[in-house]
Amino acid sequence: MAEPESPPPTAPVLIIGAGLAGLVAAFELAERKVPTLILDQEGPASLGGQAFWSLGGLFCVDSAEQRRMGIRDSRELAMRDWLGSARFDREREDYWPRRWAEAFVNFASDEMEAYVKARGLGFLMNVGWAERGDGRAEGHGNSVPRFHVTWGTGPEVVRVFAEPVRKAEREGIVEFKFRHVVDELVVDPTTGRAIGVRGRVLEQDDSPRGVKSSRVEVGKFEIMGSAVLVSSGGIGGDVERVKKMWPVDRLGPKVPQNFVVGVPAHVDGRMLDIAEKVGANTVNKDRMWHYTEGLQNWDPIWPGHGIRVLPAPSSLWLDATGKRLPPFLFPGCDTLATLKHICSTGYDYTWFITDQSIVAREFALSGSEQNPDVTNKSIWQVLTQRIFSSKGTIPVQNFIKHGKDFVVANNLEDLVAAMNELISVVPDAPKLDYAQIKEVVDARDSQFENTYSKDAQAMLIHNARTYFPDKRSRVAPPHRLLDTKKYGPLIAVRMNLLTRKTLGGIETNLRSNVMRADGTPFPGLYAAGEVAGFGGGGVHGYSALEGTFLGGCIFSGRAAGRAMADEVLGVKKDGGSS
Repeated sequence: MAEPESPPPTAPVLIIGAGLAGLVAAFELAERKVPTLILDQEGPASLGGQAFWSLGGLFCVDSAEQRRMGIRDSRELAMRDWLGSARFDREREDYWPRRWAEAFVNFASDEMEAYVKARGLGFLMNVGWAERGDGRAEGHGNSVPRFHVTWGTGPEVVRVFAEPVRKAEREGIVEFKFRHVVDELVVDPTTGRAIGVRGRVLEQDDSPRGVKSSRVEVGKFEIMGSAVLVSSGGIGGDVERVKKMWPVDRLGPKVPQNFVVGVPAHVDGRMLDIAEKVGANTVNKDRMWHYTEGLQNWDPIWPGHGIRVLPAPSSLWLDATGKRLPPFLFPGCDTLATLKHICSTGYDYTWFITDQSIVAREFALSGSEQNPDVTNKSIWQVLTQRIFSSKGTIPVQNFIKHGKDFVVANNLEDLVAAMNELISVVPDAPKLDYAQIKEVVDARDSQFENTYSKDAQAMLIHNARTYFPDKRSRVAPPHRLLDTKKYGPLIAVRMNLLTRKTLGGIETNLRSNVMRADGTPFPGLYAAGEVAGFGGGGVHGYSALEGTFLGGCIFSGRAAGRAMADEVLGVKKDGGSS
């Protein structure tokens, strides 16, 4: 094939990936009437990518919702929390991530709320408190609630950007090419500029969103553009790739063998390799974000489909052998520290011992489809299922009834017997000893006879309930687990490891322009969203604060869209490119 010539200025901007970051970039380009072509390997049903399946949580600082709840937040506090979680320690690879971290916290403090609300997005009144921390003021975690749940969850986040992009499509500004798999980035051999893409056209497949689609090829394509944005997502759908990239030195001592999968199969990370092949620099690829509270989905959509429990702090957390996890590895506190501890046990699962009252109040499930009350914007369902229900939401009740990881019993001895029966088919699974479990539960329960305690988890629960929304609807009243007449029955839940996010990726400057290994910008090539580590090649460092994945897609997609529009339109801007 002959070497292509550089395209004329009228050639469209090419966006690889129709997820949230790509849509935000397309929205910004369309606002300035820049012709845009969006390619995606899936069909139209998958528009919005992983964001559609999310709970729709966004990290905002000093928002109207926070102030209404009496939360005192600030840019300075958020920045301290971010840096305490990120723990940036790599002079070269963390240069741009550090700058992106500062820029993102500024965006979350100054513009995020207004930017998304101007598109029509609204939040639930109560702000959620995710990643409550490792017990140190200077350490990991959110000092205050910052998790703003979208009224309408992930589909609403997608809608407010997809609708104006679809409108621009009708006006001839934006074009979509679905079922187009990019296999190669085209670079002008003279200028070194990214000028196009090559790949395969897949056969039409009308499978529903998330279902694994056909890979049958029906043709090839080559498309030239004025600039190229890679916004194709991470590696979480490829379990073998996750295992290959696993940082044994940090999350060891061995690679876990069993996961449930938190994203669809097409989230495969291929574009990382394709971008590297033409000279894009990738950094921090050993940094990952996987959850420790995964459930096997009893009604799966994609292969190995897992659902995460978003727990509040009351459940008793035991390792596979029946030992209680140490402070501050409590539900909802420090995801990656808990992951590291679990990996050190030699087993890939843990146990929650809890009860009906805790599950009803504290078990939220990740995913828009697992929260139909909020997704469908039903105030009545929110009130009846979350505020006044003694059983929890309908999806939670369905997991208790149908889920493979749940056992229910009226007393602890029967519960432990059922737990042993559940893991009897798991090779080398340790049998739980009732007497040992009883001692752990009794010790825990002894700390709930008074409103004060020496137990760190009891203190955490009491502290959480000083925040009114948590006291009213999120954290169960402190009580003894063995007080089954009032709070039972007892429930045990096997928690699996759940693949989810890539925290490293393609290195970019603050305009989302891809960097080369020599530290110079790659002309015409941009990256945004998870494939770019949500900005810079790893804006989170080692740990995330939640609400920052969707927020990172929005912020980096916005930066990319504006920068590409400036470039195509000939607008000269510094924008933090050096």
